[in-house]
Amino acid sequence: MQRLTLTLLLAAAAAADSGPTVPVPGGQIRGRAWSSGAVFKGIPFAAAPEGELRWKPPMPVKPWTGVRDAGEYGATCAQIDANWNKTAAAAGKEDCLFLNIWAPEWPSRSKKPVMLWIHGGGNMGGSALGAGGIEPPFDGSHLSRHGVVVVTIQYRLGLLGFLAHPELTAESPHHASGNYALMDIIAALAWVQQNVEKFGGDPANVTIFGQSAGGNNAGMMLVSPLSHGLFARAIEESGTVVGGARLNQSLAEAEEHGREYAARMNAPATGVLAYLRKLPAAEVLKASPPYGAGAIGPVVDGYVVTEVAARTFASGRQHRLPLLIGNNARERSLEGGSEALQKGIQEFYGGFAPRAAALYAKPSAYPPYGDAGAQFVTDTNNRCPSVAIADFHAAAGNTVWEYEFSHPFPEAQRGAVHSGELRYIFGMFPAGPVADSERKISNDMETYWTNYAKTGDPNGTGLPAWPKYDTKARRYLEFTSDGPVSKENLRGAFCQLWTDFLNTKMTN
Repeated sequence: MQRLTLTLLLAAAAAADSGPTVPVPGGQIRGRAWSSGAVFKGIPFAAAPEGELRWKPPMPVKPWTGVRDAGEYGATCAQIDANWNKTAAAAGKEDCLFLNIWAPEWPSRSKKPVMLWIHGGGNMGGSALGAGGIEPPFDGSHLSRHGVVVVTIQYRLGLLGFLAHPELTAESPHHASGNYALMDIIAALAWVQQNVEKFGGDPANVTIFGQSAGGNNAGMMLVSPLSHGLFARAIEESGTVVGGARLNQSLAEAEEHGREYAARMNAPATGVLAYLRKLPAAEVLKASPPYGAGAIGPVVDGYVVTEVAARTFASGRQHRLPLLIGNNARERSLEGGSEALQKGIQEFYGGFAPRAAALYAKPSAYPPYGDAGAQFVTDTNNRCPSVAIADFHAAAGNTVWEYEFSHPFPEAQRGAVHSGELRYIFGMFPAGPVADSERKISNDMETYWTNYAKTGDPNGTGLPAWPKYDTKARRYLEFTSDGPVSKENLRGAFCQLWTDFLNTKMTN
């Protein structure tokens, strides 16, 4: 047994020593061969944002000597423990600005489309590794086999990624603070532009795709002037810049929150930044609001984000690029029955509440949507925001493809819940036998997604037709348990109400 173990260790070491080697900013990296391609993990795309670099834009990587092993993932980003992300939180560090690359062919004989994944987690948790809860591992090998280079990235989270403060604004040459996580994503996109060709990727054909907060951040890339020219198209899954009818904080609002967070960290009256930058990351995270609460997220700082993202989309000033966007049929549920529903309607819609109450008094009987409470929270947080962004983007003359995913994975208790589509997009299923029908749904979705990444059109041979979205018919594709079905006008009256509410909110 000892001899066998030693043999296996020596074989693994030999494989690592003979792996594919590539020069990148900072030095040489050595990846691993897989199937007909190669994978490179834990590649630093920026310097560790710690110490004096905490709450500063991402800086160039520090060079290393020799060949850096790129066979294992880098550390996850420091984050609060919200229970669903215990593994990522336990391993989190500030030195976390890494990306991972799966190349389908090595050496590459032609440039391949690139898909860059932005993970979700409320901008407070998660990682490029995935597997933190309901989501699968974000292993790009299965998706890459469709002929695309897959890149997964990490970005700063929570207070480490979004803290704004008057002293941070004052030290910035752009007089801005609060969007360090978005700058990390932009830095990763710039790194891909400069280096992905070495891995067989086409820098002129990059698709960003993200889910939940990752979808929100993909939307922020569509409005940031700093990301212009860094990608060719986008996919937003169950996450948009207008989820929950949110309007981004102003810099002044975010700075006020920053003062409150600094006070929780016992910062002195003067020299706040020097004090905060010397604190251990764990002490910074202790000042965080609970997961899903508080003002953590993108800020209208005048530099990375120049206006409320919802207004940018509504006025057609976003980047003129194709967009594939959608949601799951029952993203969320609402406990408490009719009393909770009525309270939620009143608190959310205010003056629009009578109109909303009349609609939800006659909820859809479509089984994948669940009860009226589930329909309300899914509509307001995910479904109708996706419809509104599809409308805004198409009205500006951009190509849009919309979907709804209604197939529940086998162990799901409440249908197609939030993050439920991810195992099918990545082709990563839990251990054990996987039914052919499950593999079929996954293969269809992977093919649609990668077709879109290749050409901007998800359609292809052998697939049911996916109609292009327009603001009149609002055609979309539903991924049902029996296969993809073309439909129109998703939740028409409900989402028209939601959009009217958002438009009123934007003008006040």
